[in-house]
Amino acid sequence: MASGGYDGKEQPQAALAEEAKEESIQPIGSGQHKIRAKYTCNPNYDPVSDCFCVRFSPDNEYLAASFANGAIHVYNAENGKQEFVLNNADKSAGIADGALPTTQLRWRPHSTQSKTKSVLISVNCEFDGQILHWHIKSGKCLHTITEKGNQLFCLDYFEDGSQFATAGRDRLVRVYDEATKRLVQTLQGGDQKNTAGHSNRVFSLKYHPTQPNILLSGGWDNTVQIWDTRRGHSIRSIWNCYLCGDSVDFSNNGDHVLTGSWRTNDALQIWDFGTCDKPVETISWKPESGTNSAATCMLFAAQFSKDPASSMIVAGGSQENEAKFFTRGAKPGDKAEPFGALVNLPKPVFSVDFSPNNKMAAIGSADGQVRVVDVR
Repeated sequence: MASGGYDGKEQPQAALAEEAKEESIQPIGSGQHKIRAKYTCNPNYDPVSDCFCVRFSPDNEYLAASFANGAIHVYNAENGKQEFVLNNADKSAGIADGALPTTQLRWRPHSTQSKTKSVLISVNCEFDGQILHWHIKSGKCLHTITEKGNQLFCLDYFEDGSQFATAGRDRLVRVYDEATKRLVQTLQGGDQKNTAGHSNRVFSLKYHPTQPNILLSGGWDNTVQIWDTRRGHSIRSIWNCYLCGDSVDFSNNGDHVLTGSWRTNDALQIWDFGTCDKPVETISWKPESGTNSAATCMLFAAQFSKDPASSMIVAGGSQENEAKFFTRGAKPGDKAEPFGALVNLPKPVFSVDFSPNNKMAAIGSADGQVRVVDVR
């Protein structure tokens, strides 16, 4: 490529100014919520290792992040200080060269069923994908499950921690019992009339907040599938959702579904779970006026906040390389409005997470950094 540009000509000043834009937090509107920078975690891998997943612990004490080199870092959620490193990617620690990415992780919910706290579960995209249970304080891997011939991209726990599910390249959803670590059910296909299951890779998986028999999954086949373990297959589909990351979520009451699609138009949408036939709201990424964040974003990640009303949304992705926060309307028919954004990030956003108390949010990016903001 010529030094002046793709065609060898000098770039106009406007283009150079565009390149020079600095990363920043941008307030939007004058609503009840604001965001401000809290800290940034950077593991300083050389070469840079993408951050694929960020998750706060159930007690708001820790923040875990997984990386393309397989490592999992656990930080103090209040100050960003690194507390633990699991599956250390440092060659001197004996980890084999070429470790494949830890694609997603979840904290085991705190419940009366499990006496041991501070347990993380992670999945990776090895050719024989692994599900790993970690005890973060000892750094030990407590249990390993291998899914032969299946790369794993996503997982989720049911709310009480009694079971978890995984999905990935082979398009199936597998449900495991947490106590025994045994596979109890494999969900596949549909009723062959209205649903057919997945026909391509699955990148996002979510349990219903109160019904352990209901799960959502989405991926490259332009659908979100709704699974019922009592039937053993998909019972309904949400169409025209192109999911390339952790971007399907239930509202806290289970009434609504959030989807974030990797596309330039109608990327962020809310659906009525009862019908799922068409979006009840398509949230505009482009603000009305007065900000630099006018272009759209192709989404890899989207999530409701964890308060009872699921009153906020955070989403992020590529093209514009930004994450944006929205306040949902309080009444039916009210539209979601943006209230803040992280803009001009050097690389795409791959993962987002609200803390359980909704006072913080974490943004994991392809530049290997985890940015945490206060939400007020």
